Amino acid sequence: MQKLIDNVNDMSDPNVREILEAAQTVAHLARACQLQALRGGQEDLTPLEARVLFYFSHHPGGSLGELVEHAGRDKGQLGRLITGLRERGWLSAETDKNDRRVMRFHLTEQALARQKSMQDQRDELVTAASRGLTVAERLQLLELLNRVRVNLETLPPVKT
Repeated sequence: MQKLIDNVNDMSDPNVREILEAAQTVAHLARACQLQALRGGQEDLTPLEARVLFYFSHHPGGSLGELVEHAGRDKGQLGRLITGLRERGWLSAETDKNDRRVMRFHLTEQALARQKSMQDQRDELVTAASRGLTVAERLQLLELLNRVRVNLETLPPVKT
C-alpha cells in the first residue's frame, strides 16, 4: 500500500505558518484605516455598518437572509445592526410581496447622498494598499486570496 502524503500539515516550508498571521495583520490594518476614515468623516459608521450599506447599494431590495449568506455573519448580529441603521435613517424596509415574513431593504436618500464619499474613502484605501503592485501582481494576489478563501470555506466542520 502506498503511503499517503499529508500536504495540509506539512510545515517544512516556514512561510506556511506566516500566511494566516500575515492575512490577519492586513485585515486588521485595513479595518483600522476604514474605522479611522469613517470616524473622521460625517458618516459615523463602523466598518461592518459600511459593508452592510455597500451590500444593499449593490443589492437593492436584499433581505437579511441574503446578507447573512453573503457576509457569513451571525443573523442576530446583522439583524441588530440593520435595526440600528434603520433607526439612524440609513436603511428603509418594505415587506416582500411574495412572503410577508421577509423584509426587503433599500438605502435611504440620506445614505445615497453620502455613498459617494464613503466609496471615495474605500477607493483611496484600496489604492494605498496596492501601491507598488503591478496590474499582474494585483490580479495574482486576488487569485491567490480567492483560492485561500475557497480552501477555508471547504474545510470540514471541526469536531468538538
